[in-house]
Amino acid sequence: MTFGMWDGVFFNLGPIPVDHLIFTEWVLIALIGIIAISATRNMQMVPRGLQNAFEAIIIFTYDFFTQLMDEEHVAKKWAPLLTSFFLFILCSNYSGLIPGAAHIEGFQPPTSNWNVTMTLAIITFFSIHIAGFSEHGAHYLSHFVSPSWAMLPLNLVEEVAHPLSLTVRLFGNIFGEEMVIAFLMFMAPFLVPSAIMGLSLLLGAIQAIVFTILSSSYIAAAAGAGH
Repeated sequence: MTFGMWDGVFFNLGPIPVDHLIFTEWVLIALIGIIAISATRNMQMVPRGLQNAFEAIIIFTYDFFTQLMDEEHVAKKWAPLLTSFFLFILCSNYSGLIPGAAHIEGFQPPTSNWNVTMTLAIITFFSIHIAGFSEHGAHYLSHFVSPSWAMLPLNLVEEVAHPLSLTVRLFGNIFGEEMVIAFLMFMAPFLVPSAIMGLSLLLGAIQAIVFTILSSSYIAAAAGAGH
């Protein structure tokens, strides 16, 4: 079975239907949450083990966003969201590499569905404008008519294009990758897997990084001194 073919309701939570995609998202979010809680439950001055690994991720992402956004206070404010994006997308991308995952009922890699990538892009869209208003107040609106009122339609189209490009880029790459893997596995199940799995590891990380970088650059542009 190809990824994305598990349609319909997986189970009902009272009157609320839960499909396969939502269930997989809950599992991944719970997994990330459990790891985060375990890493910070008994913190030591000299970090070891899971705490050390988790702190390394936080420090790396904070330093990365600080360099990318220029303004340290903006990076500090938005780093938790952007780091959450990165971890969720990375885990979602890699979840498709679990052996036999396509045949597990209730399992569907979230980023292979455009509804998930669109939701992440919409969160980014609102974050961009929240960052703009929080840094510049009502003056932020002036960038929509910069350098003149005649640019208003084009500037509005550009704002809509941001979440659209994020949605299509992430969904297209992950869904296309899953389709190629499924086809090649069918054609040569004993020759292809190792090479494809290695490539998928690389592409999964790249897509998570690209989405996060683009989101952070859009937020940085809205919060920047140029507005």
